[in-house]
Amino acid sequence: MKLELRGITKRFGSLVANDHINLVVNSGEIHSLLGENGAGKSTLMNVLYGLYTADEGDILLDGVVQKFKGPGDAMAAGIGMVHQHFMLIPVFTVAENVVLGHEPTGILDTLDLDTARKRVREISDRFGFEIDPDALVEDLPVGAQQRVEIIKALARDAKVLVLDEPTAVLTPQETDELMAIMKGLAKAGTSIVFITHKLREVQAVADRITVIRLGAVVGEAKPSDSAATLATMMVGRAVDLSVTKKAPKRGDTGLTVAGLTVIGDRNNKVVDDVSFEVHAGEVLAIAGVQGNGQTELAEALVGLRIPSAGSIHLGTMDITHSSVRQVIDAGVGYIPEDRSKDGLVGDFTIAENFMINRSYGPPFAKGLSIDFANRERIAAELIDEYDVRTPSQVTLAKKLSGGNQQKVVVARELSRELNLLIASQPTRGVDVGSIEFIHERIVATRDAGKPVVIISTELDEVTSLADRIAVMYRGRIVGIVDAKTSRETLGRMMAGATV
Repeated sequence: MKLELRGITKRFGSLVANDHINLVVNSGEIHSLLGENGAGKSTLMNVLYGLYTADEGDILLDGVVQKFKGPGDAMAAGIGMVHQHFMLIPVFTVAENVVLGHEPTGILDTLDLDTARKRVREISDRFGFEIDPDALVEDLPVGAQQRVEIIKALARDAKVLVLDEPTAVLTPQETDELMAIMKGLAKAGTSIVFITHKLREVQAVADRITVIRLGAVVGEAKPSDSAATLATMMVGRAVDLSVTKKAPKRGDTGLTVAGLTVIGDRNNKVVDDVSFEVHAGEVLAIAGVQGNGQTELAEALVGLRIPSAGSIHLGTMDITHSSVRQVIDAGVGYIPEDRSKDGLVGDFTIAENFMINRSYGPPFAKGLSIDFANRERIAAELIDEYDVRTPSQVTLAKKLSGGNQQKVVVARELSRELNLLIASQPTRGVDVGSIEFIHERIVATRDAGKPVVIISTELDEVTSLADRIAVMYRGRIVGIVDAKTSRETLGRMMAGATV
C-alpha cells in the first residue's frame, strides 16, 4: 500500500508542530523519518493514526484521500502503529492482547480464544517471531513484547506499519532482530515508517530517509550518506559526533557503593546487592535496558530513596541515610533523567532555576535575603558559558526548548564545587548539537579530577564517555568491564549474561 501525506499541518495554539509536510512511502519500503526529539515526527504519525486531526493537508492511501475520525478508522484503512511505550496489558496472554478490542466470538458470543491463538501462530510463523500465544506478556522480555505489538497490528491487516522509536528499550541484539523483522515485513509488501533519532539504525535498515527539523521537512537523504551529513541536516550545522578525551588519570576512590539494596514501589527489590567503586578522574557508566533498577539506584545515591541494606560512601563520608540537602551540601551534582519532573521548575525563571538548590546560602543569599544582583550576574555568566538560547534570564524554564532546559540543569550542577557528578540519561531528548556540548562538559568534569557516574540506555553514549562500564540487569550488576568491550558482549550482558 502506498502512503502519501500532502501538506500536513498541525498547530497547538501558536506552536506549529507540523508545517506543510509532504511524505511518500511506497509499498514494501522502509522509510525512515529522522529528526531530533521535538522535531514533529511523532505528531505527524499521530495525525496519520487518527489520534490528531490535521489543520491542513491530506492523507492518501493508494491515491485515495482518507478522513480519519480516530485510530479505529486508521486501523480499518490498514494503518498500524507500534508506540514507543507499549500498549499491552501485562496480566493478559499474548493472544488476549492481540485480539483486545476486536475479539473473535463463537457460540453465544463467547470469546473464541482458539481462533485468536491460531492467528497469533500464523503471523508468528510467517515472520519468524517465535511467540507463544499463551504466554503472559509480563513474563516476556522487552524485545518479545515489541513483537507482540507488531503482531497486534498485523492481526488487523495493517498494510502500513508505523514504528515510533522502536529500539528505545531494546538491547543491541534485540535491535538487530527487529531490523531483520522489518526487512522481512517490507519484503512481504508491508510499508514501514521507521521513526528514530539514531543515525546508526537508519543507515542499517532504511530504503529512504526524510529529515524533519522544527516541524518541517528539510530534505531527503540516502542510507549511504555519512552520519555527519545526516546530523548536519537534523541540526542545521556541522556537528562533531565523536567524543574526544584523554586517558583517565585515576585518583583516590571517590564513591564506594557496597551491598546496596533498594525496595521499589511494589515492595520488590529494584536494586539488589549492588557494589562498585568510582575513582576520581574517571567515568563509570551504568548501562542496561530501561527499567532494570538504574533509576532507583540513582535516586538512592542522591538521597531520594533510602536503601534497605548496604552503604554509600563519598570518600570517607557515609551518606547512606543522608537527606537530599545533605547530599547536595556534600558536593554531589545530580542531572536527573526527567528534567521536567525532577530537574526544573517550569514556572520559575532561568535565574531562579540556577539557584534552586542553593537558595539558602552563598553565592545566592545573604543571611535571610536573596542577593539579586549576584544572582543576575551569575545567571548571565552561565547563560553565556553554557550557550543557553533564551531571550533573557527571566524567561520561564518551560518556555525553553528541551536542549536548552537540559543546559540549564547541567550549568546549575556543574557551576559549583563538586566531589561527585551523577548524570542520569544526560542527553535524553536533546538535539545532536546539545549532545556534543553536554558530552564535552562531562568529560571536562572528569578531567578536572572528579568521579563521574553516567547512567544511560544509549549504548553509543556509554561507550563514548565511559572509562569503565557496569551493566545492570534486573536490579543486579552482571559485570563491570572496560569501555573498549564490544557492543555484542555488552548486549549479551544487558540481556542478563554474566562475564
